[in-house]
Amino acid sequence: MLEPETPPPAADRWRQWWLALFAVTMVLLTVVTMVARTSSSPGASATPAPSAPVPSPSLAPSASPSAPLLESAPASASASPSATPALVDPKILQVAGAVPTHGSGDFRYATRRGPIMGTKGPVRRFRVAVEKESGEDPEAFAAQVVSTLGDPRSWIGNGTLRLLMVGAGDRADFTVYLATRDTAGRMCQQGGTNIRIGGVPYTSCRATGQAIINLDRYRKSSKPYLNAKVPLAVYRNYVINHEVGHEFGHHHEGCPRSGGPAPVMVQQTLTTRGCVPYAWPRLGNKPFAGPPL
Repeated sequence: MLEPETPPPAADRWRQWWLALFAVTMVLLTVVTMVARTSSSPGASATPAPSAPVPSPSLAPSASPSAPLLESAPASASASPSATPALVDPKILQVAGAVPTHGSGDFRYATRRGPIMGTKGPVRRFRVAVEKESGEDPEAFAAQVVSTLGDPRSWIGNGTLRLLMVGAGDRADFTVYLATRDTAGRMCQQGGTNIRIGGVPYTSCRATGQAIINLDRYRKSSKPYLNAKVPLAVYRNYVINHEVGHEFGHHHEGCPRSGGPAPVMVQQTLTTRGCVPYAWPRLGNKPFAGPPL
């Protein structure tokens, strides 16, 4: 008679379960590995997961390089406070047509702030204004003023001051006015300067805090420049530099050498005193002045 089978001890039963579980795990790992290899093969077709969009890099606007302006060349866009009408034709000696001789004395101001011009020194703030009846656009006149005063041959090149054009409602140290001849004559007379020649307001002037440009001269230039056939664009550089130079404390000067360039503080609207017309307070990258009068 056979004896009944004795069940294996508990430790043996756990060992058998672990062996079985290990075998099943190995089989599953083998299957997963084969599937992964198949899906990664060149011939396998799989739908890729959508990728997140890559943001485009933002491009900072490039600064427009500022270059010295030729005496007879119109200002570049970088010198203008805003998009403005073109400046005067660099070849003409005068603007054709009659010039308004008087107005109401009311002024329109350029509204845009300009860039800080110059690299050293305190900042002098200025506004630009045009008499309403003059037929001139204040933004275009502002472009002329900024292109002149912002040139390294102008006062900022000496490294003693910087300039900033501001709008009508901003605080300013001085204002550059373009006025009809009668209004200019009245403003200059109030400031202590008589600009009349033969009873007619002829030149421009400076009063305290005011550089006053006579519209007649701004459009028609002056005899020394016309006789030398120097373009009106150059005369405009001169007259702005001259009157603003007075605002900066400079006085009238003489000609240092006959036949040489005239310092900007010579009264070139009336005479170059034996020099030839020159529109800038700097020459050869140095300050340029004549003997005091």
